[in-house]
Amino acid sequence: MLTYSFENRGNDSLYEFLYKQIKHDINSGKLIPNEKLPSKRALAKHLNISTITVENAYSQLLAEGYIYSVPKSGYYVSNIVSEKYKPDYDCHGKTADLPSFKLIQRDLTTNLAEDYEIDFVNNYTAPENFPFTIWTRLMRETLSENKDKLMLKSPSTGVYELRCAIADYLYQFRGIDAEPDQIIVGAGTEYLYGLLIQLLGHDKIYAVEDPGYRKISRIYAANRVKCVYIPLDEQGINIEALDNSDADVVHISPSHHFPTGIVTPISRRYELLKWASKSKDRYIIEDDYDSEFRLLGKPIPALQSIDNSEKVIYMNTFSKSLASTIRISYMVLPKTLMERYNRELSFYACTVSNFEQYTLAKFIERGYFEKHINRMRNHYRKIRDDILIHIKKHLKEKNGRIMEENAGLHFLLQVDTKFTDEELIAKAVKKGINISCLSQYYHSRVNAVQNILVINYSGLKSENIKESVCKLFDIF
Repeated sequence: MLTYSFENRGNDSLYEFLYKQIKHDINSGKLIPNEKLPSKRALAKHLNISTITVENAYSQLLAEGYIYSVPKSGYYVSNIVSEKYKPDYDCHGKTADLPSFKLIQRDLTTNLAEDYEIDFVNNYTAPENFPFTIWTRLMRETLSENKDKLMLKSPSTGVYELRCAIADYLYQFRGIDAEPDQIIVGAGTEYLYGLLIQLLGHDKIYAVEDPGYRKISRIYAANRVKCVYIPLDEQGINIEALDNSDADVVHISPSHHFPTGIVTPISRRYELLKWASKSKDRYIIEDDYDSEFRLLGKPIPALQSIDNSEKVIYMNTFSKSLASTIRISYMVLPKTLMERYNRELSFYACTVSNFEQYTLAKFIERGYFEKHINRMRNHYRKIRDDILIHIKKHLKEKNGRIMEENAGLHFLLQVDTKFTDEELIAKAVKKGINISCLSQYYHSRVNAVQNILVINYSGLKSENIKESVCKLFDIF
């Protein structure tokens, strides 16, 4: 029976401490693959803790792929290979021994929320959810206390105070041990993608997920680099297809894939790192765009946090967590890439104003960002719960199912209808409803699945949810 002492758990809750202990035993090999874990009730009784504590710990381990469940049998340890991967090339860089889907002619990212009575597509931050009072006060402080710094030219990577604040936040909440000098701040992820293409090379082949966020492939096309589309399986991007693609760089969102909602398990993450380690020119771009808003358990640890070979480029943005109109994003480069950036691209000016950077730095340093995230997580959980209640009422009369509702600020809704996705979208537009379907995010028509809606609920208001869901089901 697993035995742990909870005396020295520090600031961890009981379930967090238990989750970390079991995770450590799996990574160290103390718990072997396919070994059966104690039942929740038995372990709770043995450790003298509540069953819900064990259940929460098991749920987090299950979400991250450290364990798997067998119906009517219990929980078992997953088969994870976690050795540190060594590059399969020497110091000189020598290696050792689909048809296009014609999409609906509608840009999913440019329809503004105000164009529709009901919007299930776009992100929208309601004014009452932005901390205007605190932000205004911090901006006044910045204008008063930082006058000299405000007039100085910012380093190309961003002001040091903000990069320090981001580094501390990443260490505390994403498990990423990065130095401030590895961080580059920019006005939106699109700008940072452009920098990466210049840094990694226009001659490289860039791989994206299929289905996936369409803007990424459009950015690569606009920069005239070759882009290939890699299909997904139930664990995320397909490794065999990636191996056969000749890609040098792969762009993924392992903690919460858009639009499928898939969370890449730990075993697949190590496979990705192994793929990257086979060549000095291979890199993984980890897009962690809404990791703060996992609504069940702890946020999934970043892929970068287990990278021992400096192969992962971590990217995130404050547009999702603070407001869609705050165009401040950042990336964490491996040290070797950062050295190259300083040599070749440091002539670029930082694209975010000093005023915003110093204000955001204070906002993070003083704990306001953490409090804001917690408040918004509770807000979105309530919105999510309300919309699920009303959708389930309608599903009693119509076949369908809800998928991936815990991973972030969107989920999938499969419906039984005679209409094609194109017809559903057209009917929705006539009723003033903005919807998107999973099929729209596929590059390959062969794999496109019909009648699955991608429901983004971040822009909905509580008082309108019942009516919004009723009108949504009317179109079916």
